[in-house]
Parts: sequence; structure tokens; C-alpha cells
Amino acid sequence: MSIRLMQRLAPAAVAERLLTTLWVGGLWAVGYVAAPIVFAVLDERHLAGTVAGRMFSAMSYVGLVCGALLLAGFAYLHGANLVRQWRVWVVAAMIGLVLVGELVLQPSMAALRETGLVEGSAEAREFARLHGIAATLYLATSVLGLGLVIGRTETPSFDESAGRDTRG
Repeated sequence: MSIRLMQRLAPAAVAERLLTTLWVGGLWAVGYVAAPIVFAVLDERHLAGTVAGRMFSAMSYVGLVCGALLLAGFAYLHGANLVRQWRVWVVAAMIGLVLVGELVLQPSMAALRETGLVEGSAEAREFARLHGIAATLYLATSVLGLGLVIGRTETPSFDESAGRDTRG
């Protein structure tokens, strides 16, 4: 591998690590540390839910930006062999889960919260159902992210004349 090619790969590897760390670290910090603390500290459950919801929403947008940048980086590094990279599929799945949570579930949950949710009401049961689905999607995204963090990252084999990944 030439020095020039190694110089090109090094920043891409660092960028991938930083983006993955920001996204996955944020998922775990918000979902499994900050949100439970918010609910433990704030006496008013509605306020705690609002604060936690905003943190989850912020992480959704961080994830979408990081995911898009990761996919762009994978495309740059792997070219035509992009679809053969397991990390591409994991990031794409994570983005899909985030989109469903943020664009489908969150608006429905917010609309239900605005009704005032009376315990035992149909609205409260629907909110609980949607919240359960959202929590499951968040857990799945977190576990997939953990796979990115601990999974083996391989240095691509390059055809220097093409400047692209040549693995089969």
C-alpha cells in the first residue's frame, strides 16, 4: 500500500471512529444514563417525559447526521463493493429505526401527550403501546450500534489505480 493511499485512509478511519463514538456513545448515555436520572430526579412525571423526549429527539438527529456521514464515508472507501460491507447494512438499519421512531412514533406520542393522558384511558393505553415500540426500536438501535463499536473493522484492499476497494 502506498504512502499516499495510507494518508487517504487514515483520516477516513478516524472520522468513522469519531462519528460512531458520537452516535453510539450518545445513544447509550442518553437512553441508559441520562433519561433514567431525569425520571428519578424530577417529581413531575410529565416534565421528566418532556425532558427525556427532547434528549431522545436530539439524539435522533445526531444519529441521522452521523449515519449519513458514515454511509458517505463507506461509499467513498468501498465504491462498488459498498453493499458487501456489513457495517453499511448495520448503519442503514440504525438509520431506518431512528426514522421510524422520530418521524412516525414520536409525533403520535406527542399528540397523545397533548390530550392530557388520563390513567386508564384509551389514549394512555395507546401511548403506552407506542412508547413500548419506541423503547424496543431504541434498544435495537443501541445494540446494533454496540455491534459497530466492538465489531472488527477491516482495512479495505485497494487497487491503487482505481482508488477503490477491490475485495470480493
